[in-house]
Amino acid sequence: MLIKVKVFPDSLEENVVKKIEDSFDVWVKERPVMGLANRAVIGCLAEHFGVSTGNIRLIKGFRESNKIFDVKI
Repeated sequence: MLIKVKVFPDSLEENVVKKIEDSFDVWVKERPVMGLANRAVIGCLAEHFGVSTGNIRLIKGFRESNKIFDVKI
């Protein structure tokens, strides 16, 4: 399933909040440098959905705060 994610990098704590059915806000501690924040978001989403990180793929928004992920549940 495709989900929309708004990322808040360089936060004090990590958190995932579901806004609507396919839209989430994700806070991560990592800075948006060399893909560190993207990898942290994948880890947070994997923990939230209870799947491995290999089942989550970033589709759109590699350098933006609004992203689209494909999650295989």
